[in-house]
Amino acid sequence: MARFAFLFWGVLAMAMVACRTNEAPDAQVDDMKITAQVKEKLASDLGVSTMTNVSVNSTNGVVTLSGQVNTAEKKSRAGQIAGAVPKVVRVINALQVAPPQP
Repeated sequence: MARFAFLFWGVLAMAMVACRTNEAPDAQVDDMKITAQVKEKLASDLGVSTMTNVSVNSTNGVVTLSGQVNTAEKKSRAGQIAGAVPKVVRVINALQVAPPQP
């Protein structure tokens, strides 16, 4: 019985660490889908080479874009693309505009 209790508490502890407690499980799945869709659309529209410097995160439908792009137009377009993905509540466009390094 003690062995079962130890196993139970161990599994429970791992589950608690692995879960994001600020979101319900269905919201976590939605956020994963949102992130994947935003990345796919950004790569398609802005180019895969641009995406190497861009990070996309989604929590509770709020998408945060961070990293670097080489023009203000790409920054603006990235925000528009992210905002057009279904279930996106808001976009935080924290992309920085920096010319490419030689």
